[in-house]
Amino acid sequence: MFRSLNIAATGMTAQETKLDTISNNLANVNTTGYKRQDAQFEDLLYQTVRAAAPNAQGGAQPSGTQVGTGVRVVNTSRSFAQGTTQQTGNPLDLAIEGAGFFTVQKTSGEVAYTRAGNLKVDATGRLCSNDGLPLEPAINIPTDAVSVTVGSDGMVSATTAGGRTTQQLGQIQIATFPNPNGLDAAGHNLFTPTAASGEPTVGNPGTDSRGAILQGATEGSNVEMVTEMVDLIRTQRAYEINSKVISAAADMLRNATQVR
Repeated sequence: MFRSLNIAATGMTAQETKLDTISNNLANVNTTGYKRQDAQFEDLLYQTVRAAAPNAQGGAQPSGTQVGTGVRVVNTSRSFAQGTTQQTGNPLDLAIEGAGFFTVQKTSGEVAYTRAGNLKVDATGRLCSNDGLPLEPAINIPTDAVSVTVGSDGMVSATTAGGRTTQQLGQIQIATFPNPNGLDAAGHNLFTPTAASGEPTVGNPGTDSRGAILQGATEGSNVEMVTEMVDLIRTQRAYEINSKVISAAADMLRNATQVR
């Protein structure tokens, strides 16, 4: 009886984590470059009450008796499927069509990676993220630039006031990882590498399976509202069922202690 209480409690805890991931997905449904999370479950150890063994007639028993001890969340994976491309017309908005990440430099000097391409120009003219983190390698936009062009290969060029020629400013590079699911989410649309993600491979967009750059657009969140709502209902029902198991086990335990 006590085993049932503990098993149902692990189920409720696991569904709470699942609900946390769903709520975070829904909260970020309009976040540029956000990638959907999903909680993955696995069953816990089993207790062998009676092992399968040969019977008296020399044959084998079809199975033994094992009782599970519940469930746990083994990881929260991310879907790096392409989000919806949203046309903005802003020349500094860039979307990656395919695999890869923009590389930015944090204030600590560390390098981080992001799918959010809604770029800005800081006070020194550098292309940077919404949080003011400059692209790596750095690209500076002249103060007298009248137009900025970013090719699908990541080449950035600009035309200055009164200029008759186009000036190349630098090359945006894209980083890819052997296992993007191993990246650590650092908040602010940033990811940092880990031993599980592997080392980044950096190169020009459109080469070696890297995505190409689309100017004047951003990549929206890949969260599907309908999918999340269905998962929300399923998670709520699973939580309710586990809570009813606890109530039923408590009632049975109370009846057992009242037997005279």
